[in-house]
Amino acid sequence: MSDAPQRDPSDRAETDAVRARYARRAPADDRYRLTNPAALMAMQERQRAMLALFARRGFADLGSLRLVEVGSGGGGNLLELLQLGFLPEHLAGIELLPERHAAARARLPEAVRLSCGDAGAEPVAPGSIDMVMASTVFSSLLDDAFQQRLAAAMWQWLRPGGGVLWYDFTVDNPRNPDVRGMPAARIRVLFPEARLESRRVTLAPPLARAVCRLHPGLYTLCNVLPPLRTHLLCWLGKPA
Repeated sequence: MSDAPQRDPSDRAETDAVRARYARRAPADDRYRLTNPAALMAMQERQRAMLALFARRGFADLGSLRLVEVGSGGGGNLLELLQLGFLPEHLAGIELLPERHAAARARLPEAVRLSCGDAGAEPVAPGSIDMVMASTVFSSLLDDAFQQRLAAAMWQWLRPGGGVLWYDFTVDNPRNPDVRGMPAARIRVLFPEARLESRRVTLAPPLARAVCRLHPGLYTLCNVLPPLRTHLLCWLGKPA
């Protein structure tokens, strides 16, 4: 750990805005539960893509890697990582919203380090982390400068040869002004020194739900067409 970084005064305004945006969202419903075939298929697809990415990067021993998740929510992604072979004592999560932080604490092993607050102000020692995970985080941040400062903090935490594991959607949602798409061009602006490897994944959720009502196998069939995929899974590598 290191001393907490100095924060820009505008950061408080953006974190308050994020809390307000989440407060406006409807409570989680069955669309996002794994009992819904569309949600299950999307999760399994993402996991397969992650494991393929790890294999390409030569990460044979996931238990040796130190990972911090920014925006760890209720702990779902950290649970997945445990199942994939990461060790609890090497995992950490940072969550802005207290109720989500409490949910994660209740379901994860005590060895997983969790903190509640602004990730950009977290006192993580520079160069101490192998992997920083950000899953559908930056699409909820509407202030460009705040995004840039958070990205810079994440980049500083990484050791040379480490990287950011990124998953987020690329297109705007016309029904939700509280989020915005994060295309590859914007990711490159946020992490200008990174070696970007990306893969388009995740069948557009409204389409996925519609076709899975007919048959779950249609998810894979429709997902063959890249234009129907709405998210990017990226590795943003820090040069060794």
